[in-house]
Amino acid sequence: MSLFNWRKARGPTLSAEHLQRREQLLPAAPVLEQALHLQRLVVLDLETSGLNTNRDLVLSIGAIVIEDGAIDFGQQFECTLQRDAQPANDSVLIHGLGPSAIAAGVAPAEGLLACMEFIGASPVLAFHAPFDQRMLSRALHDSLGYKLQHLFIDLADVAPLLYPDAGIHKGGLDDWVRYCGLHVQERHNASADALVTAELALILFSQARRQGYAQLPALLSAVARHKRRQHQAGW
Repeated sequence: MSLFNWRKARGPTLSAEHLQRREQLLPAAPVLEQALHLQRLVVLDLETSGLNTNRDLVLSIGAIVIEDGAIDFGQQFECTLQRDAQPANDSVLIHGLGPSAIAAGVAPAEGLLACMEFIGASPVLAFHAPFDQRMLSRALHDSLGYKLQHLFIDLADVAPLLYPDAGIHKGGLDDWVRYCGLHVQERHNASADALVTAELALILFSQARRQGYAQLPALLSAVARHKRRQHQAGW
């Protein structure tokens, strides 16, 4: 192995405190046969420098907890990560994180550790979750040498299963917000979008229970079957 590859394989340099905190992070909990309203679920939203999951960076993280069938406003997380100056592309213009906000952020290792401490062992909800999962996974690997193994649940897949007559097969969060009649005060920052996603999740879970999906494993199995049917139909 060359000296360059050896250094690259070593991973990020972390302080003793960060190493200790990384070792104390809870492993992902298994999905239990438990009623939806008894689950602790973390709703996550990321703002990023762009949409390329191999190149772009996580700039800010917003999260909020659903527990006991309700949004727990006492359990919220918000963090902006310190990054090098980012070009003013379309993504940056949407979320409004300018150079001063990015410069004032916390060190990525600190912010990402705090995020995973907040998530704990819980499953994660997001809208278009594969994107958030890939972005967070790469950020954790690059900054902490940590492998993300938590379950991510995509509400963009859950919603069409429960509301097939909506005609929204590949819609965005705004489409489902309008369909469900949610009144949104603020959008396009991580914490606000996490809250909107959590409000949508409660509507979806209520509908899931009415349709007989009282437990998370049953709902996830139904979502998987629905996605297979969509794929076979060429959607």
